[in-house]
Amino acid sequence: MTAAADASRRRLLVASLAGATLLIAAAGLVAGSDGVSWHAFVQTWDSAEARLIIGEIRAPRTLGAWLTGALLGLAGAVAQGLFRNPLADPYLLGSASGASLAVVIVLASNLLAGQAAGLGIDGVAARLGLVGAAFAGALLGVLLTLALARGAQQTTRLLLAGVVVGVVLAAISDLITTAAPDALRGKQTFMLGSTGFLGWGDCAVLAAGLAVTLPPCWRLARALDALTLGDDTARSLGLPLAKVRVAFVGAIALATGVAVSQAGLIAFVGLVAPHLVRRFAPGTHGFNLGASAAAGGALLLAADVLARSLVAPQEVPVGVLTAILGGGYLIWLLNRGRPR
Repeated sequence: MTAAADASRRRLLVASLAGATLLIAAAGLVAGSDGVSWHAFVQTWDSAEARLIIGEIRAPRTLGAWLTGALLGLAGAVAQGLFRNPLADPYLLGSASGASLAVVIVLASNLLAGQAAGLGIDGVAARLGLVGAAFAGALLGVLLTLALARGAQQTTRLLLAGVVVGVVLAAISDLITTAAPDALRGKQTFMLGSTGFLGWGDCAVLAAGLAVTLPPCWRLARALDALTLGDDTARSLGLPLAKVRVAFVGAIALATGVAVSQAGLIAFVGLVAPHLVRRFAPGTHGFNLGASAAAGGALLLAADVLARSLVAPQEVPVGVLTAILGGGYLIWLLNRGRPR
């Protein structure tokens, strides 16, 4: 395929992602207790109650879902580029197990009073407590991985350390829920992921996380291009590999920690979004990182609208849908050939 054809495919992908995002976002503003009903929306959109529901519930949830998916898509693209492994995902460095363990500890310790719908917590303070715990736990998991791997110099050692930390922290979490079964419900909801609790404050946190992580990752994207040629070649080009790896690991940890703290563990978005970008419009990592963030946002936004609409007025956990859709895509991909 010629360079001109590749550039044309990249422009087409960008236009398609922009159009799909706008269309799905519109559906997200319309989706209510009856699913996606444009007729009901047109009839009631000018009422005060409808404006309140759209402005304070559906709009922040729609924006928050896109931002969460964008963070996961970005983290997945960085992880796959850094580890040169198409199966790497944002949770590879122990962030998921760390966040889950922190949430279980908070729930089991009775520091948060009451039982509320969804996450098993009550009130704004309790919600903020779990959000903070999940974020701190995700960062702690990554720090433990770095400590066990003795830094980020060797990607293979870092990868194995992430697996070990994830298994150990998950085992500790299971042990705590065995001793305190009441924490199991909150943990299960957190593990399934949810966009139903996202408000404007959460959107501000997610947007800040994306604003902090995307620009430096984009500026360092050429380092990922160099790493595809091997460590020796990258080093011969004058790249400070240790500092570059630490910067990328920090970006993965921050993006994943922010996303997980706000929406729980949502599977496959960070794994599938970079695959889709590389498959339909291969390019340099500078393009892949931005496009993967956009693709991750569109994927999670679509899954969120489906979660609200499939069995309305009830909801399917959005993490279940992303796992089914993402797993189905990877199975199809494996049947056609090697992942790219």
